[in-house]
Amino acid sequence: MTQRDAIETTPLGAGPVTRQASARLVVRTRGPGFTDITHAIRRWLATSGIADGLLTVFCRHTSASLTIQENADPDVRTDLATALDHLAPRDRAYVHAIEGPDDMPAHIRTMLTDASLAVPVVAGRLALGTWQGIYLIEHRDRPHAREVLVTAIGAAQDDASA
Repeated sequence: MTQRDAIETTPLGAGPVTRQASARLVVRTRGPGFTDITHAIRRWLATSGIADGLLTVFCRHTSASLTIQENADPDVRTDLATALDHLAPRDRAYVHAIEGPDDMPAHIRTMLTDASLAVPVVAGRLALGTWQGIYLIEHRDRPHAREVLVTAIGAAQDDASA
């Protein structure tokens, strides 16, 4: 058996793009850490009318970011935050310091994670794995109101049943 033979493809959907929907979520953070936004996105997606397609999630900030991570064991998020602290410590003498000592490390942490995500939508649901959740990561020391834009594009639910 070759490596190529070990890959199985299962079609999930096909057809024209007939619908798009967008929304703005405001996520109020408590300071540094992970905020699970999966439920809010699922709730919005259920009202979007999208059956099969693609969801994009975009964070409109340079000192907060997005990630898809394990949602079962909170120790994972603790270890990830510790790793980010080591990769971009707050106690370094950064050139950019006009917005405070936590700002430049926040920019570095955002660069290491991501400002946007793409998640397939299958049968009107996020096609996340069993233990996956979507998180906004606050990298600044104070609470903030963060804007996250979500857009779904694909086949409308009415078209999927036809």
